[in-house]
Amino acid sequence: MYLSEMLSIGAALCIATSGMLAGELIGRIDALTLTRLQTVAVTIATAIAATAVGGWAGLAPWQAGYLAASGVFGIFIASSAYISSIFALGPRLALLVFSLTSPFALVMGYFFLGETVGPVKLAGVALVISGIVLAILFGRAARVQPEGIFPTPPIQAPVLPPRQMTLPVGLALGLVAALGQAAGALVARPVMASGVNPFTAMAIRTGVSGALFLLLLVVPLPAVAKRPRPSARTIGIGICGALIGTGMGMSLIMAALAGGKVGIVSTLSSLSPVLVLPMVWLRTGHRPPGPAWAGAVLAFAGTSLIALG
Repeated sequence: MYLSEMLSIGAALCIATSGMLAGELIGRIDALTLTRLQTVAVTIATAIAATAVGGWAGLAPWQAGYLAASGVFGIFIASSAYISSIFALGPRLALLVFSLTSPFALVMGYFFLGETVGPVKLAGVALVISGIVLAILFGRAARVQPEGIFPTPPIQAPVLPPRQMTLPVGLALGLVAALGQAAGALVARPVMASGVNPFTAMAIRTGVSGALFLLLLVVPLPAVAKRPRPSARTIGIGICGALIGTGMGMSLIMAALAGGKVGIVSTLSSLSPVLVLPMVWLRTGHRPPGPAWAGAVLAFAGTSLIALG
C-alpha cells in the first residue's frame, strides 16, 4: 500500500549514505579523481542495466543530444561541485545547500518552460532559503572523531596536503552543484516525458560526463600530477558511494514513480538533509545543534511545498 513512499524514503537514505561516504574520504582523494571514478562506475552499471532491459531500442538522436547536454550540466559540472562542497562543508551542510535544487528548478521552469509559480511554491522557496541560512549562521559543523557513538576504523592516514576552503567557497560550490543539477533536470525533462528508459538516460548522461572527465587526464595540470595515487580501499569506498547514491538511489526513485505520485515521491526523496543528521551524530559522537535540525526540517518543508504546491 505504501510501497512507493517506502521506495522514496529509501532513495533519500541512499543519497544521505553516499554523502557520508564521500565525507569519509576528505584528505584521502581529490574531488576531481573521486568524481571521475564514480562517474565511470555508474556509467558501466547503468549501461549494463539498460542493455539487459532493452532500453537502447528506439532512442532518437534528439533524445540522445538532450541527455548528453543534461549530463554536462547535471553530472560533469554538478557532481564535481557537489563532491567539492562536501569536502569543504561536510556532508550535513553540503546536502542542505544542495536542497536549493528545487527552488532553482522552479525558477528555471518559470523562465524557460512558462510554468506557473503560485504562492504556495514561493512559500516553499522561502522556507528552503530560511532553513539553509539558519543552519549556516547557527549550526556549527560537526567534527569527525573515530571515538564516536558508532566508531569506524580509519581508512588510512590522509595522503593529500591539507587545503582549507573558506565557508564562502564551499557555499559557492554548493550553489553551483544545485544550479547544475536543476539545469540538467530541466534539459532532460522533455526526453524523460517521451518515455526513454531511465537506465538508458543515466548511461548517456554519465557516459558523456565520464568521457569529459577522462579527457581531463591528458590536460597537464601540475597540481593533479603531484597528487599521490589513492589506495584501493579509498577507491572502493568512493565507487560504493556512487553506486549507492546515484545507482541505487536513482533506481529507487524511478521504481517509486512507477506507482506513486510525482509530488509525493519528490518530497520524500528530498529527506536526505534530515536523514544525514543522525548519521553524523552516530559517526562523530557529536549531536548536531538545534539550528541544524531546524534548518534541515525547514528545507524539507519548503521542498515539500514546491513539489506538492
